[in-house]
Amino acid sequence: MKKRLLIIDGSSLFFRAFYALPLLKTKKGLYTNAIYGFVMMLENAIEKIDPSNVVVCFDMKGKTFRNDIYGDYKGTRQKTPSELEQQFPLVRDILKMMNIKVLESPVYEADDIAGTLSKKASEEGYETYLLTGDKDYYQLVDENTKVLLTRKGIKEMDVISVESIKEDFGITPEQFIDLKGLMGDNSDNIPGVPGVGEKTGLKLIHQFETMENLYDHVDEVSGKKLKEKLNDNKAQAFMSKKLGTIVRNVPIDEEIEDFKKQEYDFENLSNMYREFEFNSLLDRLPSEYHKEEIAMSSEENFVWDDLEIDEIIKNIKSKKSFSFKIITDGKIYENVEPLYLVLKAKDENPNFIKLNNSEDLLKFREIFEAEEIEILGHSLKEDLITLLHLGIDFKNIAHDSIIAEYLLNSTQSDYDINNLTNAYFSRGYKDEEELLGKGKKKKGFKDLSEEELKTYFAFYLNAIYKLREVQINKIIEQEMTELYYEVELPLVEVLSSMELIGINTKESVLDEIGLSLNDKIKDLEEKIYAESGEEFNINSPKKLGEILFEKMGFPVIKKTKTGYSTAADVLEKLKGHGEIVDYVLEYRKLTKLKSTYVDGLKELINKDTGRIHSHFNQTVTSTGRISSTEPNLQNIPIRTEEGRLIRKSLLASEDHLLVDADYSQIELRVLADLSKDKNMIDAFLDDDDIHARTASEVFKVPLDEVTSLLRSQAKAVNFGIVYGISDYGLSQNLNIPRKEAGTYIDNYLEHYSGIKDYMDEEIKKGKEIGYVKTILNRRRYIPELNAKNFNIRSFGERVALNTPIQGSAADIIKIAMVKVYKSLKENNLKSKLILQIHDELIVDADKNEVKEVEKLMKDLMENAVKMDIPLKIDMQVGSSLYETK
Repeated sequence: MKKRLLIIDGSSLFFRAFYALPLLKTKKGLYTNAIYGFVMMLENAIEKIDPSNVVVCFDMKGKTFRNDIYGDYKGTRQKTPSELEQQFPLVRDILKMMNIKVLESPVYEADDIAGTLSKKASEEGYETYLLTGDKDYYQLVDENTKVLLTRKGIKEMDVISVESIKEDFGITPEQFIDLKGLMGDNSDNIPGVPGVGEKTGLKLIHQFETMENLYDHVDEVSGKKLKEKLNDNKAQAFMSKKLGTIVRNVPIDEEIEDFKKQEYDFENLSNMYREFEFNSLLDRLPSEYHKEEIAMSSEENFVWDDLEIDEIIKNIKSKKSFSFKIITDGKIYENVEPLYLVLKAKDENPNFIKLNNSEDLLKFREIFEAEEIEILGHSLKEDLITLLHLGIDFKNIAHDSIIAEYLLNSTQSDYDINNLTNAYFSRGYKDEEELLGKGKKKKGFKDLSEEELKTYFAFYLNAIYKLREVQINKIIEQEMTELYYEVELPLVEVLSSMELIGINTKESVLDEIGLSLNDKIKDLEEKIYAESGEEFNINSPKKLGEILFEKMGFPVIKKTKTGYSTAADVLEKLKGHGEIVDYVLEYRKLTKLKSTYVDGLKELINKDTGRIHSHFNQTVTSTGRISSTEPNLQNIPIRTEEGRLIRKSLLASEDHLLVDADYSQIELRVLADLSKDKNMIDAFLDDDDIHARTASEVFKVPLDEVTSLLRSQAKAVNFGIVYGISDYGLSQNLNIPRKEAGTYIDNYLEHYSGIKDYMDEEIKKGKEIGYVKTILNRRRYIPELNAKNFNIRSFGERVALNTPIQGSAADIIKIAMVKVYKSLKENNLKSKLILQIHDELIVDADKNEVKEVEKLMKDLMENAVKMDIPLKIDMQVGSSLYETK
């Protein structure tokens, strides 16, 4: 076998992998993108050059000899993201299982070790390849040494040789050291000669060959300014050259023969790949180490039948189970007609029906409405909206693979069915983006051939059944059957109905609000101009910075690359230096309110229905909370009068009133119930004002002397504890010294000692089992809890405290939504559940049913779950959401 050494620049590859790939996460919440990208690049390089010997060189943390030469060496490097930092030890575990040695030094960098090894290998007759993303390695290239330079993500790599360097740059590898001295390196904070870039640097090297020769003949340099720069920065240039020179005599105990490529520890490596969900890497291992729970690779997954409708219905009735998808390029309430219906009876091939219009779906009404026939799908909300629009009353939704996967892995960012099949079975087909493209070139389903659609959706419907088997087993194993079947699955129908119905909105009301805001914005503009002494573009951070910090002389808080920072946190710190600061903050708030909500909501009003149909998302938040988009109803501001005005535009339907029921302090009640803290339980049972009572204990004042300010601060402490706030975070929220904030927290935990015990136990348990749970066993995996880095571990602890509380509150609200929706439906009421905003449920109630709806909501919401602390709601009725608050 040819003597061929592969040297891997581990640190360079690891960073490249992290930034080249999206933030991949396992079902347990472990970040893996850097590990995956690193191993893929390593394996691709091994496959490409077939080395006899392999070694990886890493940088160690801390300063090296170069920092002794130049104190600011690498001084501009950003702090390593925590998502990357926690992956470092894991990639070392993989390298150990690959039997690949790792070299590092507390004095030298990875490129110095690589340079020394390549020199030694060359002398011993090895052909050497250096895998890196760093062009500094070009200086190491010789007749026996080449660089494998990574390009464009993690897949492509170029082979850099003496010949290619000469062809591309017109210089030798050694001359790259001179070039580095002249142009410096921003990434390493090597200064070089200011104003000399690659083009000028190469021109000088072509003319003078070396830096020494350049400075011996500096008078021959053309251009007065360039000559001045070279003379003024001579010492800096030679220092930069020294910094950029790779050391090739690092003391290394190992011999090249010690890096001989060995067989992997396939058993442990395959287990780790499964844990990290690296299915494509599993495929690279010998076949006996592949593990497919259910095959997804056979051709049957892409076969379909062309049966008549009667025959399809007969098969489904016989099997009592079918999966389906309505293929469409839009929403039915936006008058976008569906294109096709695909159905698959259990254990049968899928069928493909071209639709003339949505009415064709009514031909299948009997199977959708049959109680004994189970219905399966993926992302069923979109399908159910269409069925509800047609008046189809489906009875037996049995499985939605996107909802099941969300329960099993709430931190995942993409639940595309292809990704799920790849994750579970190491086999897929293609995801929707591959099918349709993206950006301006994205196609609709209408643009695809029937052959493409049939192949994709045959795979899609088969995958739903295969996914169901493994997902349900895991849900049972994790004791989430109640959460899945009684809450999350029924909620799909609830959200479908809410989106389809929408909320009545009047453009004329928004116009009135807009005019009012315009007057206030205009008044603020005039005040800002008067304070500054000139008219300027208030929306320009650069111009505003010049006005505040240069013209008006305010103290500079923070600088950016383009000038002065005028971010909100900066302006908050400038309060008290001049009224202009308050005016600018108010101006920004009102202009955002107008553009986002007044103008934004007008664009979202459906021209046919006169309503806004917000899209409710069930699989986005890691805590279990529902989110919404177009518009984001959770973000409508209510703390200011101007913000509350937006709610005036959200109206009851004709001859209806809005019944708004808002859970009172639900998260604090959940905290009291979970912690069993006697003092907090007593406060709720006595129906005390919990924030006033907390203020009395935390600030050591009698209850009757608690002011509104103290109550407000106590409220911040109460909710801060729920969110795992630190003394620093509380000090920022209340604008008080950190020590004082720490005292508040200590006093709080001293009084509510049961909460402190609960918090300590929750973190301890989370570290032991790797996850925390809600009252309905909703899990969130938190690998950060066992991180060595303090900041990462602290983040994990905050998540561990917050998730059971926020997640349990989400469980309760979802239970209430399902119960209210079902009760309205079963009682044949005209009133409909239309909105969920934070802890509020809003029913658009027929005026003749208001009293019945109020009673129904109070009973169902306050008895959604059994707790030691009674749940309470605040209920208001009005013609708009403004009137209900």
